[in-house]
Amino acid sequence: MKKLYHFSLSPFCRTVRLVLGEKGIEVELIEERFWDKRLQFLNINHAGAVPVYAENNVVISDSTAIFEYLEETHAEPSLLPKLPEKRAEARRLSHWFNDKFQKEVTENLLYERVYKKIAKRGYPDSRKIKLGIRNFKFHLDYMNWLLDKRKWLAGDEMTIADFSASAHLSSLDYTNDVDWDGFPSVKDWYSKIKSRPAFRTILSDLVTGFHPPEHYGNLDF
Repeated sequence: MKKLYHFSLSPFCRTVRLVLGEKGIEVELIEERFWDKRLQFLNINHAGAVPVYAENNVVISDSTAIFEYLEETHAEPSLLPKLPEKRAEARRLSHWFNDKFQKEVTENLLYERVYKKIAKRGYPDSRKIKLGIRNFKFHLDYMNWLLDKRKWLAGDEMTIADFSASAHLSSLDYTNDVDWDGFPSVKDWYSKIKSRPAFRTILSDLVTGFHPPEHYGNLDF
């Protein structure tokens, strides 16, 4: 049985789960409190980070590496366009969210509000939260600009860029940090992607001690 070690609010884990769901690959989900540094898990991934995908004797960590593996071994449906320049754009935007957005928004909001509490690592830093909120507006502006010109983030096809972006936004929506009404093109795009079957199990996940807003699981919000 294929396995995915994950944490339900991790955008990187959500990205992999979306890819698995879209490609129709069934896995056993194993919730991993990676901050506990469980010895058995460290033996699987010395970095102690999630996600980790295990299939027979193959063990892969890092969401991008897992995606590339799944894209090569389960070609359909493809989450990369056929033309090289469009593939490059999809990869560029996926990296944008997993690097720039992660550092400027997710770490300052999700990590401060949620991870610190559940991992018992002190109290949220209000300066980082304010910075994250300010940075978030810049990123939403950029997404809105892209989506005013494109059907999906990277062009006319849904790609890994859309899954990477929606994974981050869905995690932040759990904590009610997304200003949907201020960015109508982003809201329309997210409504479209969250209605896909791959999103259903993700939106049903709950984290003890944190309750999502009422609109979080609604497909029409």
